[in-house]
Amino acid sequence: MKKTSALPVRFGAVLAATSLLCGAGAAFAQTKTIYIGMNGGTMEKAYTQYVFPAFEKLHGAKVVVVPGTSSDILAKAQANKDKPQMHLMFLDDGIMYRAINMGLCEKQQPSPVLNDIYPAARLKNDMATGVSLGMTGLAYNKKMFTEKGWAAPTSWMDLADPKYKGKVVFQSMPSSTFGLHGFLMFNRIQGGTDKNVEPGFKAWSGTIGPNVLEYIPSSAKISEMVQTGEAALFPLTPTAVAALKTKGIPVEYAQPKEGSVVLMVAQCVIAKNSEPELAQKLAQFLLSPLAQANVLQFGAQIPTNPKAPVVGDGIEQVKMINGYMKNAVTLDWDAVNEARPAWNTRWNKTIER
Repeated sequence: MKKTSALPVRFGAVLAATSLLCGAGAAFAQTKTIYIGMNGGTMEKAYTQYVFPAFEKLHGAKVVVVPGTSSDILAKAQANKDKPQMHLMFLDDGIMYRAINMGLCEKQQPSPVLNDIYPAARLKNDMATGVSLGMTGLAYNKKMFTEKGWAAPTSWMDLADPKYKGKVVFQSMPSSTFGLHGFLMFNRIQGGTDKNVEPGFKAWSGTIGPNVLEYIPSSAKISEMVQTGEAALFPLTPTAVAALKTKGIPVEYAQPKEGSVVLMVAQCVIAKNSEPELAQKLAQFLLSPLAQANVLQFGAQIPTNPKAPVVGDGIEQVKMINGYMKNAVTLDWDAVNEARPAWNTRWNKTIER
């Protein structure tokens, strides 16, 4: 995927059309700053370079990223819920449901762009909205697979194949949505449900467990472990795979025959924040076709707004995601979040010891 240091042409019209507004923006006695919690790395870079500058120009404001995993961002929001230090936050959908239930989100205001996004991207009566669409499936070390003569994986149960002993990297379920997704799909194959994980816990130590080299807190180490030849197979999203490939990391995505798990990155305006009007405007802006087109082009984030123009590599990416969605699984997040603390404790005691 080609990168450029210049602001994309699509935003040129926005910036030109708003130059007068920006002049008027000088009327702001002081530039207002909006803090947004989100994952770092490729996502942060795409937004800070190709999306936020246009919003800043339009509104005479400054957008500052507070980087961290979804769990990190949620913890920060919870710790400061009475006097928030952030104005918006991006969280994986499952964790976003927790944030909503904790009263950390403010309902997004009605707008034309809100009506444009996919219905599935409107969470809990618009308390949050999806900004990118994806799913967790399997990814593998293409270089290693080629050298070993291994066929691409086709099932979640490939994680238990003895030939991958010591070569499976699995994200920790308590801290990673990818790890949770992988475990719950394995649990379903064993006969469990989103409310009954007994089959998964019982079967783990005799199947996938012996193959796991390391349980990692997030996917940040996967790039290094692929390059050093430690990691052969691991849960990951097509978006994350695409981002790694742009860096020359030899990975490929594989859609399991049992289905992947829908994973949406969602945003919410944080309740009681100090700039509610401006925060609402940013939330609306991030759903716009222009914003979503640029994070697709420069961050491999799949739009939740079907009006987002798709060009170049994005055409194939969106086509692939739409194909993967045909057998993708949506979790019962209310049930999962209610039981997850107990699962996390059991995981730490019996699996990741």
